[in-house]
Amino acid sequence: MNIPAHTRSQAYIYDAIRLPRARVRKNGGTLADLPPYELFGQLLNALETRSLPVELVDDVIVGISTVAGEQGGDLARAAVQWAGWPDTIPGGVVSRLCCSGLDAIESAAARVASGMADIVVAGGVESMSRVPMLADRPAIATDPDLGERTGFVTIGVSADLTAAVSGITRTELDAYAVRSHQRALAAPRGNSLIPVRKGEAVLLDADEGARPDANIKAFEQLPVLFGDDAAAWERVARRLPDAPRPAAGLHTLATAPQLADGASAAVIGNHAAAARLGCQPIAMIAGTAQAAVRSPLLTAPTLAAKAALHRAGITAADLDVIEVNESFALTPLLLTRDLGLDPARVNPNGGALAVGHPLGATGGNLLAIALDELTRRDGEHALLTIPAALGLASAVVIRRLR
Repeated sequence: MNIPAHTRSQAYIYDAIRLPRARVRKNGGTLADLPPYELFGQLLNALETRSLPVELVDDVIVGISTVAGEQGGDLARAAVQWAGWPDTIPGGVVSRLCCSGLDAIESAAARVASGMADIVVAGGVESMSRVPMLADRPAIATDPDLGERTGFVTIGVSADLTAAVSGITRTELDAYAVRSHQRALAAPRGNSLIPVRKGEAVLLDADEGARPDANIKAFEQLPVLFGDDAAAWERVARRLPDAPRPAAGLHTLATAPQLADGASAAVIGNHAAAARLGCQPIAMIAGTAQAAVRSPLLTAPTLAAKAALHRAGITAADLDVIEVNESFALTPLLLTRDLGLDPARVNPNGGALAVGHPLGATGGNLLAIALDELTRRDGEHALLTIPAALGLASAVVIRRLR
């Protein structure tokens, strides 16, 4: 593969893998017995099995949303040591709420493209079974004054608010959720999927959660989740006095992302890394962006996507695959409308409504899934984007190298 000279300062993707997404259950999910450092450590071992010369890795960057308990104390370095990688390989953690996994990938790409590193492993992990969301008791959620200043409400209230502002109906949300389950059930197994093991036994080798009985009639009967949170809606009214409030709420268990455990990892390197790794890159990072809007709105993915597309030098019409995290059914519907996307190219293998959102792991999951789908379609460009609380969003555009 001849890479043009003007792109040689770019960051390239040499491999991308993920664990199956496991549902979080009250009585203990499939992966609840495995600590998060082992979940990510198993991916490090898998990269080595897939012929990564680990002694060449300059750093390991892990995205985690809830950096607390077993996910605190520099989990990246702990996972490196658990995996038996050389003691000389450092590791660190980045956290940007639900965007943490994409942030890790963007951080690795920036270091590689700038010449600060040659080869970085980046991804994310979240064991929601063992470290529940908000287990770190962040000030945004526990300090009333800061919550008022930031406009923090649970992200479900933000999703209902944004759907109401955008004119997206309960019927549209329910229909999208059914489609997510149908697509997840029909999704082919990708080359990126790594079975989770406990000793020699395989604990999980496929995503959990997709329901063959998902249907509109059943979803229409589900109660809304966030419509009666009076304190949150009062904060919304003070923060955004002109914003409409849905009369009875909009999102339900069907149109909210399932909680999940998971991990993801990618090998990011510069042009020169090809000779050292003994393989050619499979894709390049073409554009990245972070964006924010006034919280508690969740409209930032559109801004992040447009900025990343601009930096990649392409338009939405050039995209073959779009992987937008289903942070409630609102998000893919709104992005599809705002960018004029072909719905058939948006989350063609389903998403978090069906198979879960393991927070920090999701960015790397989207990357691995998009690369598998680009290969199946013989496509070139994919967009990845995730919204987060406090009005945040991240986006990455990748270009497959054929």
